[in-house]
Amino acid sequence: MPPARTSATRRLRRPKPHPRLGRIPEIIARLDDAYGLPEWRPHHDAISELVLTILSQNTSDANSGRAFVRLTEAFPAWDDVASAPLGVLIAAIQPGGLAPTKAPRIQGALRDIKERTGGYDLQFLAGLPLEEARAWLRSIHGVGPKTAACVLMFALGLPAMPVDTHVFRVATRLALIPERAGRARMTPEKAHALLEAQVPPQDFYAFHIALIKHGRRVCTAQRPRCPECVLRDLCPAAAVFHPELAGRTARLGGDRRPLQAGGMVGTSPRKTPSQAPPTGV
Repeated sequence: MPPARTSATRRLRRPKPHPRLGRIPEIIARLDDAYGLPEWRPHHDAISELVLTILSQNTSDANSGRAFVRLTEAFPAWDDVASAPLGVLIAAIQPGGLAPTKAPRIQGALRDIKERTGGYDLQFLAGLPLEEARAWLRSIHGVGPKTAACVLMFALGLPAMPVDTHVFRVATRLALIPERAGRARMTPEKAHALLEAQVPPQDFYAFHIALIKHGRRVCTAQRPRCPECVLRDLCPAAAVFHPELAGRTARLGGDRRPLQAGGMVGTSPRKTPSQAPPTGV
């Protein structure tokens, strides 16, 4: 399981090469106080976690959970899922949305795993060095950084940090990750390594869970509740969404220019159509 975190370690201090990194321990401490320290327990076996994570893309937890239940009811074994007629599998996972995209991805991953291991047991990954286990998962058909991190953390208890839409939105607003990666916009897929480099490994699980809760309850995509936020004085975005907080929020690197709302994640009032997830999620 992930390294244990006690009250003595959860406020671990690190060098401060950049102002945004220096806020990490305080952010962690405040989120701990607001949401508590979750106890790690395995969600599923590694294969189930992998399939469920693929099903979770671009849909709600309720819908992906419903799709997973229907899949396991329709197919009693993973071999049955891997060999099922594609149309039958698509019909089974339809409640999760984007079924024509997700069904072949699930089958491709299962077939890859069966070919490499002779079965569907990935517990051996827990005994490998973290980056070796991550690379093995990433080499599977359709498995990207989020799916790999979910399997590593939730099923195998290894220190990896999944970055979903909530984690990405909150971390971007807090300026823990930049808005751009070179000339391209930052994406959740690119943000995994950046966040893992900043947060102490023993904090990964609690930090991930807290950012999800915070993103759902306070730092919502539309109309975030910044005046109620425990991080408002540490967050450069607070004054963007709530101008009355100007002067009481974080300024990074001595830059006192106002932040532009157009650059913050989740600021557009227009909802974009649901899109297919990227090739590897």
